Amino acid sequence: MTEKIGVLTSGGDAQGMNAAVRSVVRSALKAGAVPYAIMEGWQGAIDGGTAIKEMSWGDVSSILNKGGTVIGTARSRDFRERSGMKIAALHLLEAGIDKMIIIGGDGSLSGADEFRALWPQFVQELQAEGKISAEVAQQHGELAIAGIVGSIDNDLVGSDMTVGTDSALHRILTAIDELSSTAASHQRTFVVEVMGRHCGYLPLMAAVAGGCDYVFIPELPPADGWEADLAETLRIGREAGRRESIVLVAEGAVDRHGEKIDAMRVAEALKGLTEEDPKVTILGHVQRGGTPSAYDRWMPTVLGFAAVNEVLSQNDDPVILGVHHNRLTRLPLVPTIANTRKAGELIAEGKYKEAVLSRGDSFARMIRINEVLSTPPGDTQNTRFGVPELTGGDLDRLPSCDPEQLAGRRVGIIHIGGLAPGMNVAARAAVRAGISMGFTMLGIGDSFDGLIDGEVRELGWEDVEGWGFSGGAELGTRREIPDVKDYYAIGRAIENSRIDALMIIGGINGYIAMKEMVASRDRYPAFNIPILCVPASIDNNMPGAELSIGADSALNNAVWALDRIKESAAASQRCFVADAMGRNCGYLAFMSGLAAGAERVYLDEDDNRLEVIYQDAKQMRAAFEKGRRLFLVVRNENAGGLYDREFMARVFEQEGEDVYDVRHSALGHLQQGGAPSPYDRILATRLVFDGIEELARQVATGSADAKFIGLTSNGIECQDVSAMDAQMDWQVRRPRDQWWMELQPLIPVVSLAEDTTDVTALDIID
Repeated sequence: MTEKIGVLTSGGDAQGMNAAVRSVVRSALKAGAVPYAIMEGWQGAIDGGTAIKEMSWGDVSSILNKGGTVIGTARSRDFRERSGMKIAALHLLEAGIDKMIIIGGDGSLSGADEFRALWPQFVQELQAEGKISAEVAQQHGELAIAGIVGSIDNDLVGSDMTVGTDSALHRILTAIDELSSTAASHQRTFVVEVMGRHCGYLPLMAAVAGGCDYVFIPELPPADGWEADLAETLRIGREAGRRESIVLVAEGAVDRHGEKIDAMRVAEALKGLTEEDPKVTILGHVQRGGTPSAYDRWMPTVLGFAAVNEVLSQNDDPVILGVHHNRLTRLPLVPTIANTRKAGELIAEGKYKEAVLSRGDSFARMIRINEVLSTPPGDTQNTRFGVPELTGGDLDRLPSCDPEQLAGRRVGIIHIGGLAPGMNVAARAAVRAGISMGFTMLGIGDSFDGLIDGEVRELGWEDVEGWGFSGGAELGTRREIPDVKDYYAIGRAIENSRIDALMIIGGINGYIAMKEMVASRDRYPAFNIPILCVPASIDNNMPGAELSIGADSALNNAVWALDRIKESAAASQRCFVADAMGRNCGYLAFMSGLAAGAERVYLDEDDNRLEVIYQDAKQMRAAFEKGRRLFLVVRNENAGGLYDREFMARVFEQEGEDVYDVRHSALGHLQQGGAPSPYDRILATRLVFDGIEELARQVATGSADAKFIGLTSNGIECQDVSAMDAQMDWQVRRPRDQWWMELQPLIPVVSLAEDTTDVTALDIID
């Protein structure tokens, strides 16, 4: 019996839902199952008929870059009643569907679980009523379900990110960046209301990434008297050099008495306490709309594939597919939803610390980080939210030392390597984190050349104002690794500038420089200081860092360019070959190909022999002869050696004869440009704060370790320089093990109807 899988989107729409639907449909087809779209959410199951639509491969073409959901969504009142559920069960049974993938919020998923529990009763009743046969009842006695959370609020406990959240952050940060420029022109205050009915993730992360002055979130209502505290905070910020003030308000924010705090209330409070007339901007549903980000294309694609495998093999309780440290995770549906709803109960009970911690330690940590970033020197409000218990202990991992041990100690910040969006964010965060601990922070211009030439200046809190939102690198960066003959001059420069610790924010050359400096410590005593490398490179090829600062921005830039290419190429039967950056690391090429819907991706990590290219050319021609209009090929810039982009294009054109034409282009340095993405801003901030704390521990204890920090499958980790060699293949300058390589089989699954990839061969669940 052929398995039939239904997929629906329910509740509020979220960017990335289409990517998940596309993945479910195509993964089901590759698995030999028949996919059905339940139109307009659960209401479609109740309506039946054409609202339960069998899906073909082509039905989900060209939807990857579209916002919203092409199969519709709704909040069905009828489905909340048992009678409505029974009608839905009948229509699904009539279509032979007993496996469902639900893409929606916690309400949709909890309703799905109730429906699953009642399913056997419905089957028995419908058979007794003569509406289904005994054979149908026997074949479909159980309902298998799997959930994917589509919600921009990112309120699922146990998952790092839900579908749509990253795209919503893009919308918010774009608005904040643009408002900041006009606000600075007039020295004006803007009060911006963003979504976040019960969860403060969006406003909190936007505040950190957007450099906002103050944020109101549902989990932590402000203490009485917040109006005066807010006005004083903005006043001190202006005295510290800020020309603009941005206040973020979550739509679900309340005070300690349960009274709503909205943007208008905040603006009126400020108007009464200051000489300003704050301007109010309510972003509303633009946060849900528009093209999904790169993350909200590739991750829902992975989730959709995993959901199909889940319902085809489900033998236990239903699960929600989530994400934890770039790995899929299976979360038990019922307890996960209960834990997700717990925060609202804790807020109502006035248990604010517990409400914050229910979102995870990292959420509480970001509250403290936001305070440090937004609190100028002279503002003595160390517990902005009136919850002293949020300071200290695990939530505030400052070094356990006397602040006087750090006072006056000097930390140098230097960039080494190619430009990466987010370098400025990292430098800004390092300066403000360091100052908050008592360090004197130094900016070193133009890498080691600048250090030798004395381009070292003290950076104050106000000096890095505005750095977090621009591309480029204010301190300058160079790729060169210092030569041995330069070591004496570098050592003298470190001594002359009285540098007590060094933070290198950059690419692989920075790591190599640190490694070589450590090896030369016996001859150059000045190198015996704490040194820490923070990964910042679009190549994403550093040890101990699954994602480097700048890689997400470059990925979004590459996907934007590929979208434009697809639009132009789809006008005629055409193959387009595009080169992505990355040197010998295929991360950018692969992930942009997956997010843009490429049919083929060539990586330096793979075998790119001539016979492989020839077989691909034959497959390409066969696809065009069957009616394909576009075939997108993405190359890692160093893939194939002499078989470069031009060579591949000529092979494809020769084999295509007159069936299709071929164009090719390098995406180029646009991948390095532009403002950093929300993810890169948040990642840079998190890594640098932990990095500054590591340097503080060493300075306080008199250590002089050389370490590198990064986000791994275990979270943020600091490792000793001695661990580098085991992780790196220095010949090709990339890690030996790369997490994203496990996703490679996904591209033929979701992009090539002609491919016969075995979908069960991919194991991507942690």
